Amino acid sequence: MVRFFRSGNPLTVLLLLIYTLLVKFFYLLHPSTFIADGSEGLLYDLLVKWLQVLVGKSPLFFTSIAILLLFLQTLLLTRIINHHRLFPKSTYLPAMSYLLFTSLWQGWNVFSPALLINCIMLWVFSSTTELYTRTSARDIVFNIGFALGIAGLFYFPAIVFCVLLLISLLIMRPFRLAEWIIALLGLICPLYLLGTYLFITNQGALLKRIPHIGFSLPIISDYKAWGAVIASLFFFILGWMLLQRPLKKMLIQTRKTWAVQIVFVMVAILVPLFNVHFSPDYWVLAILPISMFVANVYWTITNETVANIIHFITLGYVVVMQYFS
Repeated sequence: MVRFFRSGNPLTVLLLLIYTLLVKFFYLLHPSTFIADGSEGLLYDLLVKWLQVLVGKSPLFFTSIAILLLFLQTLLLTRIINHHRLFPKSTYLPAMSYLLFTSLWQGWNVFSPALLINCIMLWVFSSTTELYTRTSARDIVFNIGFALGIAGLFYFPAIVFCVLLLISLLIMRPFRLAEWIIALLGLICPLYLLGTYLFITNQGALLKRIPHIGFSLPIISDYKAWGAVIASLFFFILGWMLLQRPLKKMLIQTRKTWAVQIVFVMVAILVPLFNVHFSPDYWVLAILPISMFVANVYWTITNETVANIIHFITLGYVVVMQYFS
């Protein structure tokens, strides 16, 4: 099966759709509504209320939307990776990896602020790859900061991703203080615009609902969550190690892009720690970049039998955790 996803043939999208239904079918059988644990942002609250007016609290609707978002994110992720040639040839392995590893834990398939922010982070990922080639990147830097500011309005701890932006600037470009200041201005701008609108419309009380942030240590009591986290980190480290040899032959821009993805993983792991109430559900933010390293594991293992064995072991674990645990 890995052989089909290794190909960059556009017809693989049909196989990817079937694969999505396979690994997500359990969650469609046992749907959930949406995550609302007090950590969500003001825009997320407004979006959920608007959707509830349309369809009520239909678990099937919200789960279907979540799975549709995951599928669309796989397509966008594949397009970005293939466009910037992070792998020697076009491939759908990152898409397969993202769908497979988000299936390890039910909370990663529930409509949530983190799932919406992953859409924003795909655009941020695509934009950071352009920083290296631009003579002046002030517009890109402001846009990335603005996007992260909007992400903070959906889920305030996402503001921590500003660390990713600043480190990306250090990796991709020579230090320019003006670009750092512009990045921070872009980050603040959505909050300023929203605050101005709420003040003008006499809804200033809603501003108190924006900075939902705290700090809590990750206490995980569910063995399924432990299994999902350990499997994800194991494949991330393995993919990182297998990347070292081919990395030397890559273009400088490609090497720097992979370095940014490592930082992306590290920051995304830290973001949920700033929840008002910690939940492993928000670690789906880290699965997005981790899926690239998982894909590298399958790409590097050229022996199809070994690659298929590893894939079916992981897929078997997903099925057991879903249906028989």
